[in-house]
Amino acid sequence: MIRILSLCAALILAACTGDSPERTVTAVIATEAGDITVKLYPDRAPLTVANFIAHAEAGHFDGGRFYRTVRADNDRPEARIDVIQGGVDFDGLPGAEPIAHERTDETGLTHRRGAISMARDEPGTASTEFFIVINDSFILDAGLDGRHPDGEGFAVFGYVTEGMDVAEAIWSAPAGDADAPEGFIAQWLNPAVRITGVEVER
Repeated sequence: MIRILSLCAALILAACTGDSPERTVTAVIATEAGDITVKLYPDRAPLTVANFIAHAEAGHFDGGRFYRTVRADNDRPEARIDVIQGGVDFDGLPGAEPIAHERTDETGLTHRRGAISMARDEPGTASTEFFIVINDSFILDAGLDGRHPDGEGFAVFGYVTEGMDVAEAIWSAPAGDADAPEGFIAQWLNPAVRITGVEVER
């Protein structure tokens, strides 16, 4: 009983001093190649995490796909990254509301191996499309130039905890789909890898 009371007191003290444990949410991205489990950080990237969960729970990713792989054989060498991109569709879900951009230098979440981050055009245009980092790609962080001219980087909101082997298999899969959007043929998975659903574990 004394031990339990001491633990409760420690937790209350931690909460009062701002040292309470960081909240995380687990989500499982189920694909036809296997499952990818990610840990999301709502305390650090609240808008991005809430957006991802909302689309997942609405079933918008069901039947989506990983459609793009970026790697040494199809990327520009001066600003190379290693990622796979997926979601609803390259153009996103029609009518989906874009979210405000959460910079990596504000969230503290970087584009290290296993990061899950939002795809975008201009800052504040991300909605449903996301990517997973296969090898450290810090050039995608805010404040670094060479990949995106605005220097805002991309919004990381979690990290893969299980299934990196699945992500790597998708990344290494054949690419070169002639039906890809203009300029992306060499990076377009052929065939794409279907996402069967995203389950959020609360």
